[in-house]
Amino acid sequence: MPETTPKGLTRLAFGGDYNPEQWPEGVWHEDVRLMREAGVTMVSVGIFSWALLEPSPGAYDFAWLDRLLDLLHENGIRADLGTPTVVPPVWFYRAHPEALPVAADGTRYEFGSRGAICHSNADYRAAAANITTKLAERYADHPALALWHVHNEYGVPVSACYCDTCAAHFRRWLAAVYETVDAVNEAWGTAFWGQRYTDFEQINPPRVAPTVGNPGQALDYKRFADATMRENFCAERDILHRLAPGIPVTTNFMTALSQCDSVDYWAWGREVDLVTNDHYLITDGRRTHVNLAMAADLTRSVAGGAPWLLLEHSTSGVNWQPRNPAKAPGQMARNSLAHVARGSEGALFFQWRQSRRGAEKFHSAMLPHAGTESRVWREVVELGASLDSLRTIRSTRTLADVAVLWDWHSWWAQNLAWRPTEDHDARERADAFYEALYDRHLTVDFAHPEADLSAYPLVVVPALYLMTKAAGNNVRAYVENGGTLVVSYFSGIVDEHDAVHEGPYPGALRDVLGLTVEEFSPLLPGESVRVVGPDGSELTGDVWTEFVVPRDAETVWTYTDGPAAGHPAVTRHRLGEGSAWYVSTRLDAQGLDALLGWALDDAGIAPRADLPRDVEVVRRAGESGTYLFAINHGSSDVKVPLDAHGTELLTGERAAGRLAVPAGAVRVVRLDG
Repeated sequence: MPETTPKGLTRLAFGGDYNPEQWPEGVWHEDVRLMREAGVTMVSVGIFSWALLEPSPGAYDFAWLDRLLDLLHENGIRADLGTPTVVPPVWFYRAHPEALPVAADGTRYEFGSRGAICHSNADYRAAAANITTKLAERYADHPALALWHVHNEYGVPVSACYCDTCAAHFRRWLAAVYETVDAVNEAWGTAFWGQRYTDFEQINPPRVAPTVGNPGQALDYKRFADATMRENFCAERDILHRLAPGIPVTTNFMTALSQCDSVDYWAWGREVDLVTNDHYLITDGRRTHVNLAMAADLTRSVAGGAPWLLLEHSTSGVNWQPRNPAKAPGQMARNSLAHVARGSEGALFFQWRQSRRGAEKFHSAMLPHAGTESRVWREVVELGASLDSLRTIRSTRTLADVAVLWDWHSWWAQNLAWRPTEDHDARERADAFYEALYDRHLTVDFAHPEADLSAYPLVVVPALYLMTKAAGNNVRAYVENGGTLVVSYFSGIVDEHDAVHEGPYPGALRDVLGLTVEEFSPLLPGESVRVVGPDGSELTGDVWTEFVVPRDAETVWTYTDGPAAGHPAVTRHRLGEGSAWYVSTRLDAQGLDALLGWALDDAGIAPRADLPRDVEVVRRAGESGTYLFAINHGSSDVKVPLDAHGTELLTGERAAGRLAVPAGAVRVVRLDG
């Protein structure tokens, strides 16, 4: 089995992307001196260096990288060594212009950015394999090498190419998946609009057409593009495994739903030796720490619950959003430790030294333009010391309370054209349900719809438009065996080919929910509906209503106005030893909280102790003990109740009864026993 932890790393990982090729070599020694001052344990190198490593075809210059890795090793700093295959050199593109990707409208992109790659191109694949081989042959036994880092952020900024090479590759992929063209016709429903094919050679990518194309074809092309990128990753990984056994191989994911929508991370998580992630706060007016927690929980879930590694985030502001505010004092450490609480084995940044040139010169860094007299630098040094004090948490696992079902294929399908309303957004519902669970201080695992759910007393389905029959049977068995299920509207509607399940909505969930839906009736912008519960409580919904017909389910809340007035809005179905809840409108935050309150009672999950809204309490546990992280995102000091005595690791103080957590601070208690 491949190693799953960075080789030779005995503490939590702390550091960032190091791009010394941007600086005179005399700066490197000063960099390393400051890295030691900050407590850096690992840096990522070589990710964007192909043009320097192979300045012309077949001519290599490894001398500078030799000196860099030797310097890092001499100073006790481990290296996450990149294969630079995200940025082929200009000479490669001039020799092979067809390796540049083509958009759906036929536009071919030009050299000058990053990630401009046709992943089906044979010349690119050969060149990527060659430079990866050269790196592995040279550095497999280098004492600084801790981790291999393949490519960079697959799927960003281009995942799908629509060129003729990809068309041919797509046909081969379809033949492997479906075997016959008749099976493709059946899956895509090509009898509609006269789209039937009689030969694989007639099939092209879903390029720009006069109106909406075939949704089954579009969905499969997303799968094909994702699988093609993954083929290239696996090709490089296998070279590295063969030539450098004992060194784990990763690539940096971007699991946050706010950052990448073209990659099936369930599939990718099975291919890497160590799951790593990049996360950046999205300044869109939302509570950014909730998005951070959600991304960390999703990354840990992709890792199967195992420890993972935050490979990139920012010390302060980024530079690629319309507005890029600086992080407040203390926020960098709080963000970093929130990732650690939810399973990361450290915290690394983009990047070490802030660039003077290029597209990201205003992106914050560990060593900013302001230098070592800056607030950011002082906080970097403090964070390094904090992470060092937490070294015993390595290899422990985060403990979750509930699960949320999520599937990237369903997200892809739901986002295709011509749905009942453009106002329903799968990401928005996932965010909303997650935030409601977060505000009840519950730690969330994400799970694939066909995964084993037996460990969770409560499972939430916020947006699963696409569900296989196997997934429907899975959640039914979960409820029958005593689980509590909460399902939001427009879930269970189509199968894996975007074909509506036979019979009434909601298809794959019809039996477990004990109801049918006769018709959807989305609301117009600005419209809302009221729903009333058995105790007279009134909730508000918008965007969506349905005509729900209970079969075995009981009505809990009823529409009092709107197109579905008098019909059930929220139902509960007792099935076997468990219960399944269904909500047929988009409830606001107050409504989701009320719904979850009822469901949590069914699940036997007691309300959490008196914790303020923006205080996280998360636990990690393993052979070294149980650790409680208390993270205060608020502006007031709080006291968090403890159910055991322990030692607070960041201050060294004993903790018992109620743990004081100052505003904006983090406390980590290793519990006794």
